[in-house]
Amino acid sequence: MEDEKIDRRTAIRKTMNAGLAAGAVASMPQWVIPALAQGETLVPFSDMPEDFSRGPALPGGTHFLDTRQISDFYTDNRDFYVVQHYGQPEVDVDNYRLKVTGLVDNEREFSLAELRNMSQFDIDVGFECGGNRSSLYDGLIGNANWRGVRLRDILNAVGVKPEGEEVVFFGADIGSEEIRDTEVEQSFARSLPVADAIRDVNLVALEMNGEGLPLFHGRPVRLVVPGYYGVANVKWLTQIHVQDRRYMGRFMGRDYVTLKREMIGDEERWVENSVTKIQLKSSIVRVTRMGNQHKITGFVLNDGTPLRSVEIKIDNGPWQEADLDSRATQYSWKLFTMDWNASSGEHTLVSRVTDADGNVQLTEDQMPEKVSRWENYAQFPRTITI
Repeated sequence: MEDEKIDRRTAIRKTMNAGLAAGAVASMPQWVIPALAQGETLVPFSDMPEDFSRGPALPGGTHFLDTRQISDFYTDNRDFYVVQHYGQPEVDVDNYRLKVTGLVDNEREFSLAELRNMSQFDIDVGFECGGNRSSLYDGLIGNANWRGVRLRDILNAVGVKPEGEEVVFFGADIGSEEIRDTEVEQSFARSLPVADAIRDVNLVALEMNGEGLPLFHGRPVRLVVPGYYGVANVKWLTQIHVQDRRYMGRFMGRDYVTLKREMIGDEERWVENSVTKIQLKSSIVRVTRMGNQHKITGFVLNDGTPLRSVEIKIDNGPWQEADLDSRATQYSWKLFTMDWNASSGEHTLVSRVTDADGNVQLTEDQMPEKVSRWENYAQFPRTITI
């Protein structure tokens, strides 16, 4: 069993180009190896500072991926983005219990050993922060293989009562909030309707890329909700609670709420929506040069709806279809590349993705007017000088 775990961990963490001879690398499709190849150089975008940098992940801080340096389909655990709202708690792993309470037939607690002895499931899931943005090279992002227990199996084990409508997930990270001049202590928490919570892809995760969850990413247990923005994936999970009404904590009802102008019937109104499913998005994150040949690389994220195409437009030219990484799965990120015979001068590059339902990534002009910083998914033109 331990040998099987080690082999699986090695398979996940091993990059596609590790140990390949130069001739083998040259013969493979370029998108298979997102890392910079020997002799390949990064061409800076002219709309971003050349000294753009970020520091290491720190407790209580924010860490983002330098998407120009993506080196594998899976993001290294140390480089997967980090956002912490109430600091970084230290959970007593030896005495850890996951409580399941509320409108269930049998309230109970699960130890780590009990969770590990349940049927295990793994899935590739990529997601971004609801506030990810182009000024960070869209670096609040990551893609990993997650392994643990299906949330549905845990809910089935306790039995959700018919009147249960909402499932709330509480983390061990706790902060102080002032509400109506009263200071209260709250745990970070998010919720899902029961119908969404019992999807067979939702995971109470124990491992990330073949290793036990790192502290920054929720050790020892976190929630993973494929197709949803990162805020839904509650870290340091300690309690699951079923109730008969919508949960309205800070991170569902007051924060991570997109305020935008929409037509409601025939009336234009300001509408507030909790940040939940990932909006259809693609972004170009780097251009590289190998001799006289250039290559454009980017990523796609969405809610898991199959894709029809990813396209790139250069200046005022036609849309050209890009190549998608064959390792992409329903809920992973989808890396894409396109070879480019570039001419000298200033160029504008932009990507767009279309899903199987015919939805096309919106331009900035098509985006709804919004005053909150959440859900930045418009087509984003980049400028570059060759």
